[in-house]
Amino acid sequence: MNRILSLLTMTLLAAAQVNADEETAAKTVLGPRNIYLYDGANALMAGNAEEGVRLTLMGLNMAQGLREEKVGHANLCAGFMLLRQAETALEHCNWVLELDPYHWRTYNNRALVYLELERFEESEADIRAGQELNPRSEKLKEVKGLYLDKVVPVDEKITIDDRRKQPELPVEAPEPQ
Repeated sequence: MNRILSLLTMTLLAAAQVNADEETAAKTVLGPRNIYLYDGANALMAGNAEEGVRLTLMGLNMAQGLREEKVGHANLCAGFMLLRQAETALEHCNWVLELDPYHWRTYNNRALVYLELERFEESEADIRAGQELNPRSEKLKEVKGLYLDKVVPVDEKITIDDRRKQPELPVEAPEPQ
């Protein structure tokens, strides 16, 4: 589960930047437009899931536009997964993908949610969908590794035998000559 949590946290990095390139091209922006979404993403990246979810929910209440809503729900998907509330996480992932079927990071996160729920076929489908959108993603490769570990575990071919024949030691030390 620790690998899953670190993968979720890493996929939040891009989502933390609510004011992306299109906004800064139009005007100079000092600080994030939605401080709650920004602080929520930072809390999630720092591993503070409860605070991150709380702040992100506040940010969604004051979201300005579809882009901020999408970022908020994507982060809630990761946040609720960090809180081990997979069903709630799934609702937020689905919300994002219904709106934007090209959001590869959400496919990554939803694949992790499906792994947690042991819905392996759906997890594999999301990994494939994410890799079609971003074939170079290291995160999706790691998630695929987690998926394969669950569905096709590797049998150990090497057995280590720690038993060794101990050399016989003399009962009494020989006398020096």
